[in-house]
Amino acid sequence: MELKNGRFKFWIELPLAMGTVGGLTSLHPLAKHSLEMLGKPSAENLMMITSALGLANNFAAIRSLVTKGIQKGHMKMHLYNILNHFQANDDEKKKALDYFANNKVSFGQVKDFLNHIRKMR
Repeated sequence: MELKNGRFKFWIELPLAMGTVGGLTSLHPLAKHSLEMLGKPSAENLMMITSALGLANNFAAIRSLVTKGIQKGHMKMHLYNILNHFQANDDEKKKALDYFANNKVSFGQVKDFLNHIRKMR
């Protein structure tokens, strides 16, 4: 990464050795289907696709670091997983998002919160 003349640049260097013939590529149904979805790329093109995915992943992480932070985004995803576990409806999810914006997210806390608002109905 570098910041030069007001421009932020980042890149990725990956030592990749990938193949599109042999091994599991023709035996494993998911590997075979994935290569077909990509238009049966050459090994060189598959390495470029993989590198592009790595860059996109790095970009998402950098974006998180310079905005709200990775932890905040992770905890929001964690909250959604817990809410889905308890089959929360849209209204309950909205209330939980508001409440847990400033409160600690844990399985027990979310369970207690949902029980409380469900009793209030």
